[in-house]
Amino acid sequence: MSDPGKLNTSSSELDLDRPNIEDYLPSGASIHEPHGQLRLRDLLDISPTLTEAAGAIIDDSFTRCFKSNPPEPWNWNVYLFPLWCCGVVVRYGILFPVRVIVLTIGWIIFLSAYIPVHVLLKGHDKLRKKIERYLVELICSFFVASWTGVVKYHGPRPSMRPKQVFVSNHTSMIDFIVLEQMTPFAVIMQKHPGWVGLLQSTILDSLGCIWFNRSEAKDRETVAKKLRDHVQGSDNNPLLIFPEGTCVNNHYTVMFKKGAFELGCTVCPIAVKYNKIFVDAFWNSRKQSFTMHLLQLMTSWAVVCDVWYLEPQTLKHGETAIEFAERVRDIISVRAGLKKVPWDGYLKYSRPSPKHRELKQQSFAETILRRLEER
Repeated sequence: MSDPGKLNTSSSELDLDRPNIEDYLPSGASIHEPHGQLRLRDLLDISPTLTEAAGAIIDDSFTRCFKSNPPEPWNWNVYLFPLWCCGVVVRYGILFPVRVIVLTIGWIIFLSAYIPVHVLLKGHDKLRKKIERYLVELICSFFVASWTGVVKYHGPRPSMRPKQVFVSNHTSMIDFIVLEQMTPFAVIMQKHPGWVGLLQSTILDSLGCIWFNRSEAKDRETVAKKLRDHVQGSDNNPLLIFPEGTCVNNHYTVMFKKGAFELGCTVCPIAVKYNKIFVDAFWNSRKQSFTMHLLQLMTSWAVVCDVWYLEPQTLKHGETAIEFAERVRDIISVRAGLKKVPWDGYLKYSRPSPKHRELKQQSFAETILRRLEER
């Protein structure tokens, strides 16, 4: 006799822990008793939430934006395997050492010129900045040469003008290097640790680059002020922004952050597309350090890339910053052949907000209530 009592008690306790569906309904709405028998298939047929969940399991378009696609193996038989082995020997035994030597020579030339210029010409800012711009372009050219980079630039080269900002899709940190070897951009970028952070705080800082920490909420206001001040200066380097805010695998474009589009200046789109015939240039920072990413590029045959400098865009009358950002994203996506997805790239670093979950819960509750009333 005690067992049923225990079962009843545990059942009531579970009921107390269950969420109340009425909590997610609009004020004044209530659940009415169904007029007929409600079957499970009735709820499944009309539930867009379940349909959306099933679709996410089958085709998760968000995760696919940040997924590396390994190359298809081709050394699968006795005829091709010796050729593949010869390729490995050439890439690792010949090309890689030569590329290391090239990059080392580049750093020696760069540092032997940059340090004296930076120290001795402190009182001559205009001349110092001009030489430093050239030297940064030079070291970026050495980096591209160390990958045997084959980069084709389309369109007019960017110029230094006030009240303009350049925006580009983002695949890897090498996007900055590829673009910097042609134009000395000042970039807004996440602050990185290690040797990359050292370069950011020394060499790249001389270009007027702006750094931020994604985990610091107060950085947003500071960065926004620095952006507005930078675009107003006529002597400042052109400002380059990656409005996606994270690296995407060069198949998709995620939502553009509106910060670059509410500065009240001309926006110049840049489309970057990598050819994966020799290597995948996508940097998955969660699985690979930037050092290992560079080693992967330096041990490949070549990095093949196209860069398009597209027609400058301005905010139209009655257009919001978000609509402006989407219009520019359309232009870049079409030119580079990328698929647009309606995702915020920052979801890669954080869980969905409680507000987003509550909206989904409310929509689901309203759907069930509507079906109950129909019965």
